[in-house]
Amino acid sequence: MKAYTGFAEVYDLFMDNVPYDEWEDFLCRLLASYGIREGLVLELGCGTGTMTERLAARGYDMIGVDLSEDMLAEAMEKRCLSGQNILYLNQDMREFELYGTVAAIISICDSLNYITTEPELEQVFRLANNYLDPAGLFLFDFNTPAEYDNSLRKHPIVEERDGITMIWENQYSRKACLNEHRLTFFVPLETECLAEEDCDGVHEVLPPQGEDEPLYMKVQEVHEQRAWTLPEIKACLEKAGMVFVEAFDMETQGEAGTASHRILCLAREQGK
Repeated sequence: MKAYTGFAEVYDLFMDNVPYDEWEDFLCRLLASYGIREGLVLELGCGTGTMTERLAARGYDMIGVDLSEDMLAEAMEKRCLSGQNILYLNQDMREFELYGTVAAIISICDSLNYITTEPELEQVFRLANNYLDPAGLFLFDFNTPAEYDNSLRKHPIVEERDGITMIWENQYSRKACLNEHRLTFFVPLETECLAEEDCDGVHEVLPPQGEDEPLYMKVQEVHEQRAWTLPEIKACLEKAGMVFVEAFDMETQGEAGTASHRILCLAREQGK
């Protein structure tokens, strides 16, 4: 079952609790503090382009890379509305290619947690090092074991937006450090998004429950993520030839610690 197919069209609807304003300000302050106030910036795992658009509006020349064609389709719709000059590339971050180097690379919303093995994570870091300008900056966040192994994730989460219901179930393996997200959506068929032909075989039309009830389409996706620790991240950066700079707790924007759920890490390009 592919991730971010049916989910792509309702992603922004259910991500309304993400503190994009705070993250945008934090990222821009950090970039500016290291002298990066303009120039080319790449976002890895850009998704529907929410942060890509925001950074473009701040004056950066943005490139967005994502594996999901469906997520990029949403991003390109935003680009049409905003008129921003953003280049979107449908690539796997483990194999991404650019025409030249960039001043900075960012990756947020736990995109790197979808990289589940150390060799693959090292490869992402090697590519980042290769495509950064000399001493260029890589800013990325990741979820830690403290985020996945908490009581809030041990029970199903049910949310509704605009008549669409989402059920989010998690199963975390402490031994493997892997978390499985199982997402189920119930979408009224009169809803414009999530056309059957766009759901890549993961849909099921449900009969109405009453005379006045609409037909619903059931959409399911399974996502697997790896919980990373800061020592593991530092070790992979070193093996890939990058230099670890500092790490922050994304909630407090203070120093990252063992209790941090989401960590923002900064690394620098080192001579290729």
